[in-house]
Amino acid sequence: MKKKQQQQQQHPGGGADPWPHGAPLGGAPPGLGSWKRRVSLLPFLRFSLRDYGFCMATLLVFCLGSLFYQLGGGPPRFLLDLRQYLGNSTYLDDHGPPPSKVLPFPSQVVYNRVGKCGSRTVVLLLRILSEKHGFNLVTSDIHNKTRLTKNEQMELIKNISTAEQPYLFTRHVHFLNFSRFGGDQPVYINIIRDPVNRFLSNYFFRRFGDWRGEQNHMIRTPSMRQEERYLDINECILENYPECSNPRLFYIIPYFCGQHPRCREPGEWALERAKLNVNENFLLVGILEELEDVLLLLERFLPHYFKGVLSIYKDPGPQPEAECSLCYASPCPPLSYCIAIACLFCLSCSAIISQGSNLCFPDLEKLQYPAQCLHKVTNK
Repeated sequence: MKKKQQQQQQHPGGGADPWPHGAPLGGAPPGLGSWKRRVSLLPFLRFSLRDYGFCMATLLVFCLGSLFYQLGGGPPRFLLDLRQYLGNSTYLDDHGPPPSKVLPFPSQVVYNRVGKCGSRTVVLLLRILSEKHGFNLVTSDIHNKTRLTKNEQMELIKNISTAEQPYLFTRHVHFLNFSRFGGDQPVYINIIRDPVNRFLSNYFFRRFGDWRGEQNHMIRTPSMRQEERYLDINECILENYPECSNPRLFYIIPYFCGQHPRCREPGEWALERAKLNVNENFLLVGILEELEDVLLLLERFLPHYFKGVLSIYKDPGPQPEAECSLCYASPCPPLSYCIAIACLFCLSCSAIISQGSNLCFPDLEKLQYPAQCLHKVTNK
């Protein structure tokens, strides 16, 4: 019986069978027969197609997780869920979180720009600088709503505070107190100008636009009649037309006073509160008439935002004509305006005195306050 079994296990060509327990799956070396090609080279590598697919899927998941972790600066959501499912002992517990992004100081800046005080020129510079230095420039399309309700203040502060840092937010809006609503108070900057010059600029802007389009003024004041559009400013002031009888010399104050209703009432209270906010919350309040000095100081105080701004201002390069605030210089008013402007001052002063206030030119005093500080710093 044993002899018969030995004959069955022998190779057909003679000799003992090298695989008495069956042919491996991987096949046999050449010359040993086609039936032996099912033989596996290493028995411990045997696994099914299902096991192979599971291993590849697991490897793919971890590769994608590692990729998302590196691109997003942290683990993706599904890995955090996996951590919670598996337990609390992970790599982060042993080694701590990855180092956070180093932000410049200050990393939150607000430019609540005053209307007709060179703000378009500054915003154009900021667009160039944001691309150059990589900070987040947050702008707003709302130009005619400076006074906000409490809910509007909360919503705007929330939107600003959640912006990616470092950011610089800019909009025509009166001063906002972030700390009142539990937010981090940002650093404020602003630029103002002589209030009478601002009135003159606004007078012609409403009628003829600002060179950004041939029909710009028609869009802004479509109901203005032709005789009103071409009304001489001397006649407007001397004849006491409604537009010129109230030149709004107090217009600048609420941008520094804030959203309190009394900030819109010309008087000592609004002026003193504006001064207090300038001291506590504004890094710089510049004067448009000394714009180059202002840009130089911004470059010194906020280099991560304004580095190189003065050279860009002097040589902005090719810019679209529709946006080119840097391409046109504001012309000085002719000498014929002198009498009318003098009357404008007198009318404004008389109106304020008649209201019982001893503050004749609040905006002029407000203008000199940052100007004195500006001169001290530039002289140093």
